[in-house]
Amino acid sequence: MRKSLSTRGFLPGFGMTMGYTIIYLSLLVLIPLSVLFLKASTMSWEQFIGTIMDTRVLASIRVSIMTSFFAACLNAVFGVLVAWVLVRYQFAGKRIIDGIVDLPFALPTAVGGIALTSIYAENGWIGQYLAEWGIKVAYTPIGIWVALTFIGLPFVVRTVQPVLQDWDLQMEEAAATLGATRWNTFWRVVLPHLLPAIITGFALAFARALGEYGSVVFISGNMPLKTEIVPLLIMTKLEQFDYAGATAIATVMLVISFVMLLIINYLQWKINKFDAAR
Repeated sequence: MRKSLSTRGFLPGFGMTMGYTIIYLSLLVLIPLSVLFLKASTMSWEQFIGTIMDTRVLASIRVSIMTSFFAACLNAVFGVLVAWVLVRYQFAGKRIIDGIVDLPFALPTAVGGIALTSIYAENGWIGQYLAEWGIKVAYTPIGIWVALTFIGLPFVVRTVQPVLQDWDLQMEEAAATLGATRWNTFWRVVLPHLLPAIITGFALAFARALGEYGSVVFISGNMPLKTEIVPLLIMTKLEQFDYAGATAIATVMLVISFVMLLIINYLQWKINKFDAAR
């Protein structure tokens, strides 16, 4: 018995397209990552542990994870705010602001890093005023945090914005009719609907920040044990022809990133399941 068109789908050639999909993902994702693990396996277990447990490596991993996490958290808050303003209000220059949000996508990250360094250095436009209060941004972990926030903002905005555009305003009107305040309406009606998109944007911003190099290398100062990030340490290992050590560090970061993304996706699945049961 032939399957219905709705079951089979409108586009033919599932086997061919699925084959191309597997080949495409294998060439771009699976094979390179497999080679990474194979290269790291050339080291003995003692060498691998010795490389990973080095004080400099542990410090760079801590700096990368902490600054990426806090940058993603900040973007999760202000990214929703930016998306809310762009969707809910009409004002002069709205399209300009909407285009500015995408600048970190189009701008070379090195250019962004140089611009941030010139602004937040102690003699910069903003840094000179912060220095009067004893706040140093450039060449500190705060500078890394600023750079990672800069490159991660579009991920949250562009993830939340379509959800807000498709949101039915009658839900808010019904809540207001029942006596809910604006804050209660946002907290109990709007936010649960936006939460899966916010978590997705957070995950994208966090993953992007973990691998960022260009915008951070200028503003961080690259001081070992203080402001050195993992991508820079990997580049240093490669310049020293320590390919096994570089792949070992990269493998650990890959595993850490994968585990964190699994946790975030699990939380997103639980939230979606809870919303569906409501």
